[in-house]
Amino acid sequence: IAMAPETRYARTTDGTHVAYQVTGDGPIDILLMRAWHSHLEHEWEEPILAGIFRRLGSAGRLIRLDRRGTSLSDRFDPSELPTLEARVDDIRAVLDAAGSERVVAIGLAHGGALCSYFAAAYPERTAGLVLYGPVPYMFGENVPGDIASTKDEFLRTWATPEAARQVVEFAAPSRADDQDLVAWIRDEERLSGTAEEGFAQWELVVRTNVSGILPSIHVPTLVVWRNESRWPPPPLDTLIPHATLTAVPGRDHALLAGDWRPPLAAFEEFIDSLSGMEPELDRVLSTVMFTDIVGSTEHAARLGDRDWASLLERHHGVVRRELARHRGREIDTAGDGFFAAFDGPARAIRCAVTVRDAVADLGMGLRIGLHSGECERVDGGLRGVAVHIGARVGASASPGEVLVTSTVRDLVAGSGIGFEDVGIRELKGVPEAWRLYRVASI
Repeated sequence: IAMAPETRYARTTDGTHVAYQVTGDGPIDILLMRAWHSHLEHEWEEPILAGIFRRLGSAGRLIRLDRRGTSLSDRFDPSELPTLEARVDDIRAVLDAAGSERVVAIGLAHGGALCSYFAAAYPERTAGLVLYGPVPYMFGENVPGDIASTKDEFLRTWATPEAARQVVEFAAPSRADDQDLVAWIRDEERLSGTAEEGFAQWELVVRTNVSGILPSIHVPTLVVWRNESRWPPPPLDTLIPHATLTAVPGRDHALLAGDWRPPLAAFEEFIDSLSGMEPELDRVLSTVMFTDIVGSTEHAARLGDRDWASLLERHHGVVRRELARHRGREIDTAGDGFFAAFDGPARAIRCAVTVRDAVADLGMGLRIGLHSGECERVDGGLRGVAVHIGARVGASASPGEVLVTSTVRDLVAGSGIGFEDVGIRELKGVPEAWRLYRVASI
């Protein structure tokens, strides 16, 4: 059994403590995210997994973490699932604590969802992206219609030999008779959290859909899978601009089963190819927000120039206060409307609703639109199709409405934010129609 290294803790902006470990001393930093539950110290008791860690640690400085809500990290209330950007903030906090400026992000199975979002939102911190065995849930495919209906069975079998054996038979069939692996998986489930906490992590897996942001990933990307595994990936080389697909022999989905050397060799070759490569920093994933005051001309005519200017100043103060609270960035103020950008869609939605309600207390109504997509950075501002779509969504909103695109809604699935489908809308100047949703609750 390999001796586990020291576990340290990083503190996120919302006060969550995230456990992490750093091993190895290679020339590049490597972030490794396992599928959906983990235990930093227990992982070293699985010989093959420990060998993989040592191998990666010889290629670079290996950084691993336990997600919030599991194992050695702080827990959350299972009835209130964390947002995607909160989970990505965990990665940022760990990298900051570890003194890491840029990483090659390797996501195993569903760990690839968080790594994909991180690469799209923070290209300056991502030297490259590796997706090993990406699962269909990441792309909104094969999602159970009624997740809640599976809960009783999940809770009954959590951390039992029965459930662990099913995991091995499904993901690691070549090790189906390995009782040590079955026992290790059973113990990892038990150590990672209660049955309720385990189900919350599973719900995050099946609800997190990053298909809409894949075209916004502009870092070199390698997709690796075993050619006879249950879940071949979709054609990600047509969805991610700089992606290369590599199939290696085998039928096991789990990296710790079958011959793990070919996948690791592909990882290492990819990492070596990144040497000296400069990142593309002119494009980034952002959530844009557009606000517009309803009936501003009528307000100005009724109040007169001086009172209207005073009211407008109070409006601007409210918007800027909430932008600061929700980590938004003011891009432009055209007349009486704001154009702002956020690094996470849930924060943008909560900011929009808070702004709408606060401005209502001033006797003003707002139309607000939100969209998440690839934006081009230009002289401190943003431009591109995503910006245009966000502006048109705002123009489509009725007084008092906060409208979002389907991309935004998919990215915050499971966050507790409620939506009402308002149907498919044609947006002026946008080639394709978009399904829009009204924010009903936060």
